[in-house]
Amino acid sequence: MSRSPYGNPNFINGFSPYPEDLTDLSLNQKKQNSGGWIAIGGLILMTVLCLMVSSKILHVLFPAASFLVALFLYYRDPILYQGFTWWIWFLVAFIRRIADYRSGYTDSSPMLLAPYLVTFVSMLTVVKRIGRTREDGTHIFLLPLIATIYGLVIGCVLKTPMLAFRGFLDWAAPICFGFHLLVNWRSYPQYKQNCQRVFLWGTLVMSIYGIFQFLELPAWDVLWLNETGMATASGSAEDGGVRIWSTMHSAEPFAAVMAGGLLIMLSNDSVLGIPTSIIGYVAFLLCRVRSGWIGWAAGLLSLFGLLNVKSQFRLIVTALVLVLAVTPLLTMDEFSDKVFTRLDTLSDVQNDDSASGRQESFQKLIGEALTTVIGQGLERDSMDNSILAMLFYLGWIGTLPFLYGLGNGLIQIFTMSLDRQDVFSIIGRGVIMSTLVRFPVNGPHLGPSGTLLWSFIAFSLAANRHRSHQHLLQNRQLAAMEVDLENELDQIV
Repeated sequence: MSRSPYGNPNFINGFSPYPEDLTDLSLNQKKQNSGGWIAIGGLILMTVLCLMVSSKILHVLFPAASFLVALFLYYRDPILYQGFTWWIWFLVAFIRRIADYRSGYTDSSPMLLAPYLVTFVSMLTVVKRIGRTREDGTHIFLLPLIATIYGLVIGCVLKTPMLAFRGFLDWAAPICFGFHLLVNWRSYPQYKQNCQRVFLWGTLVMSIYGIFQFLELPAWDVLWLNETGMATASGSAEDGGVRIWSTMHSAEPFAAVMAGGLLIMLSNDSVLGIPTSIIGYVAFLLCRVRSGWIGWAAGLLSLFGLLNVKSQFRLIVTALVLVLAVTPLLTMDEFSDKVFTRLDTLSDVQNDDSASGRQESFQKLIGEALTTVIGQGLERDSMDNSILAMLFYLGWIGTLPFLYGLGNGLIQIFTMSLDRQDVFSIIGRGVIMSTLVRFPVNGPHLGPSGTLLWSFIAFSLAANRHRSHQHLLQNRQLAAMEVDLENELDQIV
């Protein structure tokens, strides 16, 4: 009896049968033999020992060691590499604050480069697959990446190479990470499960610490506020006075990650899902970042009509449970005064000094920005408005390909058919929307927020491609079975 090559079980389960697709081969087997958790455990042990003995050296040692662990995981355990990347984004600023508290504040600590370096390891995928962008469908990442390389070159000429490279990491690392995820579309189910698990525990850990931070502001956070001059922007450096930023660098990236994480929680069936969401929404409100709230609301609203009836019902029930659970907490004086005062500013933007200042700054700079053709080159982004930053840093020469690639990807995502059984891929649209609506305010395409944006652009495209591929394989299997049956009948006759 002849046997169809499409009966290969590894191929059917979404793994590539081609040896050149190194990052897709037998991921389950690699997870058993990689030693990835040993490498991560070694990093944790090194960090704890340095914090106990000599915290100063950790500022250099931690980013270097994190990069090496990420490199190891990239080759040996690609799924774990994704989770490790997110945890470094979640925790690095907290580790830095502990190190500063133990050994004295370090200005411009290289430790904060760790998540950028870990994420930038995915550039190896870009290098390996650069000649197959049309086949992989990764051109939507390639054009923005080329734009950032252009900004790097201009920055090296007009500014300093170090400043330009720091800005390049901020812009390019999230794009490379998305490129990497899309290339590995055959392993989409495994990446999806890992992402759900990471954001479940990440949301829980960051929320608990954030609420603790609000009620009992730790000494290392007080030191951070005072030394960085963030005490005014974050509220008063006292218990119950801060806009929480939890384990992250500041309130803005924390709000962006929490908005995405709370949306992702809607696709998580874990028994910890509801408790984590309740704690998460309390922390999310306490960060008092209006752009984060607006982004979350836009993401949630974009989901209605996309989910199937069962998922819609579950969403409504979840929302009711969360409202019933969170409302009593917000009636407590410790929470209500801060949260509701901030909520009131959403309906009174004209009298809000922050919004007025941003609007005035935009009006002053937009004329100059629109006439910037070459650009000034990348640097560490310090502008509140992403549109102005893009035009000033990249000029029209870099801005147009960046926006074309991003826009092309978004058009594909919001026009393609949906698998209503795959709630995660639908939630991904909401996560993308939660970042896009913040473009006029801050930098949603940079840092952890940018990693979230480009990751879920990749997830959405990977989900669609994986589903189409599975349908194709099923059809081929049926055709092969018919051929085999006909051959057997011919032999019987």
